[in-house]
Amino acid sequence: MDKIDVSIIRALQQNGKLTNQELSDKIGLSPSPCLRRVRILENNGTIRGYSASVDQKAYGLPITIFVHIRLQSHTGVVVEKFEQSVRDLANVLECYLLAGSDDYLLRVALADLEEYNQFLREKIHKIPGIASIDSNFAVDEIKRTSVFPMRRA
Repeated sequence: MDKIDVSIIRALQQNGKLTNQELSDKIGLSPSPCLRRVRILENNGTIRGYSASVDQKAYGLPITIFVHIRLQSHTGVVVEKFEQSVRDLANVLECYLLAGSDDYLLRVALADLEEYNQFLREKIHKIPGIASIDSNFAVDEIKRTSVFPMRRA
C-alpha cells in the first residue's frame, strides 16, 4: 500500500459518500486511476464496505458498557462457543480478544440499565464457560473516530 492508497482510504473514512470525481480531486489523481485503485482496495478486502456513522444516543441506545470477560478455560470448544455466542448478540458492537488478565472486551450499546440487567441475565449469563464478568459504564464519550492515523510509507 502506497501513499496514494492511504490517501484514498483516509478520504473515504472521513466521507464515504464522496463521488469518484470528488475523491480524485481530493487526492490529486485523475478519476480513472482513482476508481481503479478504489476497486483494487475493495477487491483485496482492504476496504471492507461502506456505512453511515449514526449517533448512538439519537438512535435510542445512549448507554455504552464495556464488559470484561474471563473464561473458565481456554479449550477450543469453550472459546468457539463463547465467540459464536457473542457474534450473535446484536447489542455487542465490538468484541476483542485480549492479552492480560481478562480474555475479552465487549462494547455494548443499550437503551438503559434495565435493558443491561436483562441483557446480562438472558444473554451473557447463559453463555457457558464464563468465569467472571466485569462491567464499566461510559460516562461520556470524549473521542470516537474511524479514521486511521497517517502511517509511514
